[in-house]
Amino acid sequence: MDKDLIIQITSENLKMIRIENQYTQEKMAEILGVPKKLLVHIEKGKTLSDWTTAIAICALFRDSPTLHKQMGADPMEMIELSIYDVDIKPMNKTMGGVIWWKNLKKHQGFKLQQHTLTKHYRILDDENYRVISTFDQKVVKEKWLGIVRKYN
Repeated sequence: MDKDLIIQITSENLKMIRIENQYTQEKMAEILGVPKKLLVHIEKGKTLSDWTTAIAICALFRDSPTLHKQMGADPMEMIELSIYDVDIKPMNKTMGGVIWWKNLKKHQGFKLQQHTLTKHYRILDDENYRVISTFDQKVVKEKWLGIVRKYN
């Protein structure tokens, strides 16, 4: 998922996100730090948000069912992956990939998974914490081999 797609998704779903949170256009514009007129234009599909506004939407409304449905994953994880390509900092606990994830490999409680919609990869530890997230297949394979070697 790249920046342009994230901007498109956040722009096209801004009104629904606002309604989910029961905000007026005035309040939503204030929260996002944009003029109300711009918010109205985005909601009507006349313009797209900019990258900064898309990031704000993803950060402030990261638990939005609409964003999760449209992105198929945590919106902030998609932002970070679009910027850094690989995310290896300590992550929050996941639900283990019950929905949206395909297990590619398992070893000693670790799981190598691929997202069915976005096609990015992640490795979970035995307690379902993310070890790494990336779109780069080579990077995830190297990390997986390191885990297999370490826990053999």
